[in-house]
Amino acid sequence: MSIDTLSGRFAVLTLLFVALAELFILIPSVSNFRVEYLQTQLEKAQIASLALLATDEDEHIAADLESELLDNAGVYNVVLRRDDVRQLVLSSPLPGPIVATFDLRDNSVWRSASDALSQLLDRQDKVIRVIGAPVNHAGQLIEVTLPTTPLRHAMMDFGLQVLIVSAVLVALTAALLNLAAQRLILKPIRRVVSHMASYAAAPEDARSIITPGARITELREAETALASMQTTLTQSLKQKERLAGLGQAVAKIAHDLRNILTTTQIFADRLEDSDDPAVRRAAPKLVNSISRAVNLCETTMAFGKAEEPPPTLSRFALRSLADEITEAESLLAQASESAPLVEFATDISPNLVIRADRDQLHRVLSNLIRNARQAIEASGKPGSIEIAASETDQDWLIQITDTGPGLPQKARDYLFKPFTGGTRKGGTGLGLAIAADLIRGHGGRLELLRSDDSGTAFSISLPRGAVMENLAIE
Repeated sequence: MSIDTLSGRFAVLTLLFVALAELFILIPSVSNFRVEYLQTQLEKAQIASLALLATDEDEHIAADLESELLDNAGVYNVVLRRDDVRQLVLSSPLPGPIVATFDLRDNSVWRSASDALSQLLDRQDKVIRVIGAPVNHAGQLIEVTLPTTPLRHAMMDFGLQVLIVSAVLVALTAALLNLAAQRLILKPIRRVVSHMASYAAAPEDARSIITPGARITELREAETALASMQTTLTQSLKQKERLAGLGQAVAKIAHDLRNILTTTQIFADRLEDSDDPAVRRAAPKLVNSISRAVNLCETTMAFGKAEEPPPTLSRFALRSLADEITEAESLLAQASESAPLVEFATDISPNLVIRADRDQLHRVLSNLIRNARQAIEASGKPGSIEIAASETDQDWLIQITDTGPGLPQKARDYLFKPFTGGTRKGGTGLGLAIAADLIRGHGGRLELLRSDDSGTAFSISLPRGAVMENLAIE
């Protein structure tokens, strides 16, 4: 059993706690044994004194008999107080001075425990006086003097016996608790771990989902939560697998469709030179529609890649990139005769130089500004789009704000998820998903600051990091 396992640590803690409990029992037990030992010595001394009390007052017992009585009682002297008279009944020479007196008639629990510990730790043989009440009220008190070494040895023998019994009880208790823990706690936990391992090996297989069956409330709640998570994850994996297959099919279709639309666009350009006025008026709309279809195909194919290439960082003036994008979007806005007026504004210092992948940032800003322009055009009301930028010691901050109608609730809930976060009718939501991935590739964040009836605002933060001095400004 390893100490690093739950059962190993539980066993160690059980041993420690039970041993600590036995230690708290050992000290009072030894203390009580000491009191009983001293009380027994008093009783032996009282019995020994009966030999003298049974003789006449004028007679004296032999010295060897007195010595034998004291040896049997294990004391040096015996003093009785009867009828308010203190009488030395038995006596022998003391080997040393009396160092302490203990009165068993008034002995508290804490004092008794303290005296017991002191005598256990003191290895020197000393003489002590013990006072107690005689048995059967045979006097007012009895007082004896005795050595401490026999008392200490008896206490040590008793403590050793208690420790041996305690050790057996500790081992037995630890074994029973560990067996109970293995049966009631660790076995259900191992079942959960086994189900997790089986599920990790084949998360798409619904048969590996755990069925809650633990009797312990906490474990059953854990199994229920695990089953719910596994069910959700399995369904998500199946959905992602279907979306992956659908994405591959869409990418193939988009590739072939893009080639067809490119050829169609070439022929559509020639319609502008037609002699028919109706054809010439319809040609720009047809070209715009085909261009949007080509762009959608390219966007779908780009998103179908496993991942975007890592950004190629360079230093460039952000103002020139913003002007390039707004100019292109302004031309597209002017090409639609029925669309409302869309104004573009740029609040970026010409001296603001950032470090990023220019092409990828172009795609991000183009997506955001195009979405804003299309939202304003769809509302049928004039509006404006502004690009602003600033810098701090840690980041470059870019903000795109429009006065459009705001995003619908569904678009806000699934804003950066492909195929679910479309911001306009017929949209796929790929533009924002790709934009968010590109910004994350720079170590930055694309966030929606607000979206309501007054318009929408997006924020881009790009970390500055260490600027490479050998990169030229474009």
